[in-house]
Amino acid sequence: MADPVFHQLSQLLDLSRRARHAGGRGELEFILVNDSHNITPYRQAVLWLAADGVRALSGVFEIEKNAPYVHWLNRLCNGLDLSDRQVRVINPDTLPADMKSELDEWLPRQMLWLPLLRDTAATAPAEGGVLLARDLPWQNHEMNLLAEWIDTWQSHYFHNIRHHSNWLGFSRATKNSHQSSKQWWRKPAPIIFTLLLAISCIPVRLNVLAPGELVPSNPFVVSAPLDGIVGDFHVKPNEQVKAGTSLFSLDDTTLHSRLDVATQTLATAEAAYRQSAQMAVFDPKAKVQLASLMGKIAEQRAEVSYVRSQLKRTKVTAPADGIALFDDPTEWIGKPVTTGEPIMRVAEVEDKEIEAWLAVADAVPFEQEAPVKFYLSSSPLHPVEGKVRYMAYEAVQRPDGTYAYRVRASLTANSTYRLGLKGTVKIEGEKVRLIYWVLRRPWSVLRQYLGI
Repeated sequence: MADPVFHQLSQLLDLSRRARHAGGRGELEFILVNDSHNITPYRQAVLWLAADGVRALSGVFEIEKNAPYVHWLNRLCNGLDLSDRQVRVINPDTLPADMKSELDEWLPRQMLWLPLLRDTAATAPAEGGVLLARDLPWQNHEMNLLAEWIDTWQSHYFHNIRHHSNWLGFSRATKNSHQSSKQWWRKPAPIIFTLLLAISCIPVRLNVLAPGELVPSNPFVVSAPLDGIVGDFHVKPNEQVKAGTSLFSLDDTTLHSRLDVATQTLATAEAAYRQSAQMAVFDPKAKVQLASLMGKIAEQRAEVSYVRSQLKRTKVTAPADGIALFDDPTEWIGKPVTTGEPIMRVAEVEDKEIEAWLAVADAVPFEQEAPVKFYLSSSPLHPVEGKVRYMAYEAVQRPDGTYAYRVRASLTANSTYRLGLKGTVKIEGEKVRLIYWVLRRPWSVLRQYLGI
């Protein structure tokens, strides 16, 4: 045996060993287009698959799919007859005119085609091939060695594709494969899939979260008794008050002026009446005017009485014992108010309940007295428990522009937390499958945008 042939055979055995121990498709492709040169020399090697196009080029680490050279190679390989399963030399004269004119620009004229055969059936077409190009003609012994090498390489390559593309573990490897001797139900992927499917069917409680606050359940609303301007507050926010305690007062400057005018007008009318009464003794005409003057006196007395009652109403007192709930008094002083405008609330100390604002997307069905847990922002480790009392029929617009349903829940036990504390309310709904609990919100978003 000649030394060059012996060297080529030893290189064939070495490449076959490297292909068996390759770590993946990328390494196999690199060995094919670059290290096949150890068996026989060439200038350019191309790995082309009918499904993917050009997969690898010799001397190139990463292929630029939009490069003109790659486009030309795809056109060249697409024009080859894949039904011919034999290793063959490509005659440039058989190429189309446009391909033939560009051949000298891209490749040497001595081209060898090595088809890749995934299916061993004689009628199955090749799934791609390896194109080798050089300046010297191809010899028969070189073609035989390359055919043997490509047969060994493709068996490992297609086995690698089958093994890594089926994530469920149903490998279609040959009977000699060690993985195929293992029952599919004992492989990790089916076991994990079965466990996930079983876990997804576990019934869980559908919980929804909403921002909440401790509010009085039946407060006394203290509103403005008449149109005017807020003058002064006599209590502080969250101060304990007794029934009858002065809460705030309206500015009474205008009413005092009206009372002075009405009192003076009444005095003038009474003086005119007395004068006419004295003249009526001697003058019959003055006696006729007495009735008119008495009417004016009654009108002015009514005006004085009305203004005095209005002055009394400017002092607002607490309707019951409790806590005065209102904002910063400096924001109210000097502010014009209308009759009936709420200014503060008076609530009993133990008169508390939970108010939550449930988003439209979280308005899931739940029972009338569904359990509620209120986690305060200031004390998240000690939740306040309650039961749903009612849920509003219609969603209302919140200050942030979103719409939400008002939910009120009564407390199951007395709480020492003060009114006004905020936090997060958890409302327990019906039992559902775990997979529905996980996919409910993503599914809802998909249906809104995609309609599926």
